[in-house]
Amino acid sequence: MTLSRGDFDAAFRKLLAQAGKGTSNVGCIACERCERCSECTFSTDSKGLTRCHYCVECVDGTDLSHCTGCTGCLACQHCLYSERCIGSAYLVRCVGCSGSNYLFGCVGLARKDFHILNEPYDRKTYFETVARLTRELGIREPAR
Repeated sequence: MTLSRGDFDAAFRKLLAQAGKGTSNVGCIACERCERCSECTFSTDSKGLTRCHYCVECVDGTDLSHCTGCTGCLACQHCLYSERCIGSAYLVRCVGCSGSNYLFGCVGLARKDFHILNEPYDRKTYFETVARLTRELGIREPAR
């Protein structure tokens, strides 16, 4: 069978269109209102997750745990409203950070801890400042 470029392009577009329509979950346990998730547990209102647990309103994440509002993250725990972060924990409103812990509003940091807006803080000052900012900005985790 000879496959022309036009035939290939048409068949590929058809596959893409079909893949985007599926909403079923595979191998999930106790997930609510999730779509296209695989091997997840106790997650809600999420889409496109794989092996994620106790996540809320997350999209296209893999190996997440206890995250809320995260998009495109990988192997993160206890993160809130972050995007494209990898192997990190306790990030809030961060983008593109990796291998880091306890960041708030940071962008592009790697292997850093206790930073706010990409600036380092001592542990005590970090938690005091984050508590105040969290209240003022109205950031909270939804009830699980």
